[in-house]
Amino acid sequence: METVLVTGGAGYIGSVLVEDLLSNWYKVIVVDNFRYNQTSLNAFCYHKNFEIIKGDVCLKSTILPVLKQADYIIPLAALVGAPLCDQEPITAAAVNKKAVLMMLKHVSRQQGIIMPTTNSAYGSGGENNYCDEQSPLNPISQYAIEKVAVEKALMEHPNVISYRLATVFGLSPRMRLDLLVNDFTYRAVHDRFLLLFEADFKRNYIHVRDVSKAFLHAILHFGSMKGEVFNVGLSDANLSKRELCAKIKTHLPAFQYLEADHGKDVDQRNYVVSNQKLENTGYKPQYSVDDGIVELIKGYVMLKNNLYANV
Repeated sequence: METVLVTGGAGYIGSVLVEDLLSNWYKVIVVDNFRYNQTSLNAFCYHKNFEIIKGDVCLKSTILPVLKQADYIIPLAALVGAPLCDQEPITAAAVNKKAVLMMLKHVSRQQGIIMPTTNSAYGSGGENNYCDEQSPLNPISQYAIEKVAVEKALMEHPNVISYRLATVFGLSPRMRLDLLVNDFTYRAVHDRFLLLFEADFKRNYIHVRDVSKAFLHAILHFGSMKGEVFNVGLSDANLSKRELCAKIKTHLPAFQYLEADHGKDVDQRNYVVSNQKLENTGYKPQYSVDDGIVELIKGYVMLKNNLYANV
């Protein structure tokens, strides 16, 4: 039985991934500091192949003893997103960059690493800003800049895969309301109104469960995929903010949105992303943006507070 170390395993993606890994007969070790007081892993504590460690990934005393036990490492622990990194720049640099670089120095050449980075590294461009894995990187926010630096160091290791994730959406045991699809749908459900800025800016999207499946796919096809960078997103979901709102309105006709001349995203992402490279390996996402919107509308019957966000 292979062992997978998931740092940040109690988080938005991690709490979905842990379930998938256990269901596919992997032993899972999670390291998390539980900074959001989340209880997202309660349902797995019964499982004999599940181990959990509360600790700081920045500390060698926490990470090195478990690192040597892992066949695969998935470093999800991070302060995710430009706004949170702007609020806590020193902590963000320590967790998002320094901790990963420290870990890379101590993994063996036999251990596999599957690293989530971000396609916000492509930055901002014009109307037809098409990006694939060979496109120049133009990170603007601290979050994106540090992810690019980590990816560069990562690719010097012989046994790695880098996943440039699209904007993730969908329900998770450790929910986040600050992600764009989740946020817009929440506002549509509870406020019925949204003031939209930079309405033409496009980005790519992917369901949290499809992200989890992408990590499983990487483990299963590691030999043929290692040493490569892959975009992870929905090929039919390169949507502008205006187009996203229009989709939401088809499910919630009472939802109204107006466009404003003011307002600016911190990381200024605006691109159309190709996911063909990953699809060529046999990976196919299962959930559309519309599937996610329907799921979120159901979930927001239960959720109405500000606990489910990073900022």
